[in-house]
Amino acid sequence: MENATKLNRNSGKFKRFLTDYGWCYIFIALPVMLFTCFTLYPLIRAFIMSFQEYNVSQSTWVGLDNYRQVFTSALFKKSLINTLIYTVGTVPINILISLGLAVLIFQLSKKSQTFFKAAFYLPAVTSGVTMSLVWLCMYDPMPEGLINRLISWFGFTNVNWLGQKSTALFSLMFMTYLGGHGGGIILYLASLGGIPKTIYEAADIDAAGTWSKFKNITWPLLKPTTLYMFVTGIIGSFQVFMNAYLMTGGGPDHATTTIALLIYDHAFSYFEFGVAAAESFVLAIIIVTISVLQFKYLGSDVEY
Repeated sequence: MENATKLNRNSGKFKRFLTDYGWCYIFIALPVMLFTCFTLYPLIRAFIMSFQEYNVSQSTWVGLDNYRQVFTSALFKKSLINTLIYTVGTVPINILISLGLAVLIFQLSKKSQTFFKAAFYLPAVTSGVTMSLVWLCMYDPMPEGLINRLISWFGFTNVNWLGQKSTALFSLMFMTYLGGHGGGIILYLASLGGIPKTIYEAADIDAAGTWSKFKNITWPLLKPTTLYMFVTGIIGSFQVFMNAYLMTGGGPDHATTTIALLIYDHAFSYFEFGVAAAESFVLAIIIVTISVLQFKYLGSDVEY
């Protein structure tokens, strides 16, 4: 009798739980299923694949051979160096450009701010393929290329920007300097708008100059946004693929081969899916390690 009473009590609690929270779990179930099918399962399969000489019909277990090939590959080291140069040469500069533009726009009226935010964000909604093709025309090595025509006005000869090792990687980096700042500008403008005006008023009373207010008020209060942009920017730069693939194909002489492009080539050009999977997980470990170090050393004095 006592066991039956407990069973009825537990059954009643379960029914009340379903009544109160059942729909919540039903709504959560679909995203969880999608995440499991399209993210978690492929991730597990790719991890298993990294220990195999993968073939569609039959796969052979090779253990750590794929990872040994990755770490002993001169091409992987070259692609890693290219990616590091690209990251160091683009992320800090682009953050400074976004910050500078945001500070200038913030001083304008609300209508003007809206116009410039839309204008700078417009390239973000434009197809990356289209932008790459436009820049490909601008980098045309013939005199008709826009950049060669511009430098010819100063007496310089034509440069094969994408066809020589000394300028190919810089050319891909230069593209980022003149576009893609819309997201950063909007984030910085939102952060600037969240700084209390009373702090600046107190600084005016103390006769603080423009640089002093930026150095002691604006910059410290923008650190959370800057840290976020550093983390996401480095993650994005380590995954750069489209521009190199469409504009140079990794050349000349692998001068613009990035890790993401190398992974693509091994998977879909040479059909070495096991090696590509191993390179993907090495790249993931590098990105996670750098992100953790950023939070540890750059986020120590950041308040969220």
